[in-house]
Amino acid sequence: MDNIELSIIIVTYNCEKYIKNCLNSIIKTGYDINYEIIVFDNDSKDKTTTIIETEYEKVRIIRSRSNLGFAKGNNEAVKISRGKYILLLNHDTILLNNISKALNIIKNDDEIGALGIKMLNKDQVYERSVGKFPKPYQLIKFSLSQMESEEFVTGNFKTPEFLRKVDWITGAFLLTRKKYWDKVKGLDEQYFMYVEDVDFCKKLELIGKQVVFLPSISFIHFIGFNKTREILLIKGYRIYADKFFKKHNKLIAKTCLLINYGYKRATKSFY
Repeated sequence: MDNIELSIIIVTYNCEKYIKNCLNSIIKTGYDINYEIIVFDNDSKDKTTTIIETEYEKVRIIRSRSNLGFAKGNNEAVKISRGKYILLLNHDTILLNNISKALNIIKNDDEIGALGIKMLNKDQVYERSVGKFPKPYQLIKFSLSQMESEEFVTGNFKTPEFLRKVDWITGAFLLTRKKYWDKVKGLDEQYFMYVEDVDFCKKLELIGKQVVFLPSISFIHFIGFNKTREILLIKGYRIYADKFFKKHNKLIAKTCLLINYGYKRATKSFY
């Protein structure tokens, strides 16, 4: 397809349960967009790649011989992308609305570095998917860096067609410009999974670009987290602290992360 406008990037790993719904939702909601879909598969052992290759011939697939993680998988896929705009989309998602509105917003405002939309869980109940950049002491409890206003807590947005400025958006649906992706060098591959989206948005802020949230369109994210997520979050925020905090703030951050880890270990919050 010529003149690709949007490259939709999906990193997969053993997701035969979800991938058809994800791809079908793109086809259903992206009918008026000139897009391509690129899947980077992290060495799935199930039927993920077979399903894609036999049922979705237009999807470009990259097979990795090992699990390289979320950040590197996205980076490798973006390298062969042809679109001026990039959408990172988790494999366990379903788009519920036409996404051309989101694309048009980012196309028409060069100050926007990334855009996110309203996230619902598997029961189609609102889930928070944006936040503030954490201060060092807030790493003692990750929820302290969430947006505090009532509409972000409840999901009841009185003017859903208006953009909200936020610090970071989830990488489950992250729309950005290819030129900004290149300028900040994509996702930092120090992160295997989690926090790379916060890091990416921080890098956009450092080049003077805004991150925004549009609640008038939405997607389902099945959010298949297990308790090991907490360990990966703690590891991720250690990397974040090393990159963006200085001297005593870095020490405060890492002390808070140790307390965070100790509490979760004592309460068996992860394996």
